[in-house]
Amino acid sequence: MIGLGGDPDRTICSSARCRADATWRVNWRNPRIHTADRVKVWLACDEHRSTLGDYLATRGFPVVISALDSPVDLVPDGAVPTTAPQTSSTDEAGR
Repeated sequence: MIGLGGDPDRTICSSARCRADATWRVNWRNPRIHTADRVKVWLACDEHRSTLGDYLATRGFPVVISALDSPVDLVPDGAVPTTAPQTSSTDEAGR
């Protein structure tokens, strides 16, 4: 995972020259060479979440943004840089 700094217990934003703690995962892949289950990850702070996602999407890469503690298993074709829905143990009816 890109973004790990010198301290293995601290996750750092992947944006150039940013040393802020990461709170987001920018999950992406290159569809020309990888299948949907090959997920690459950049880490992002709140300030750079959109910038990093937009950078990849502009280049035609599918992107799914998720919370730092929510890994993504697939990045489907056509995915755009929006925040992945949070999974819940209850359905929409609240059961």
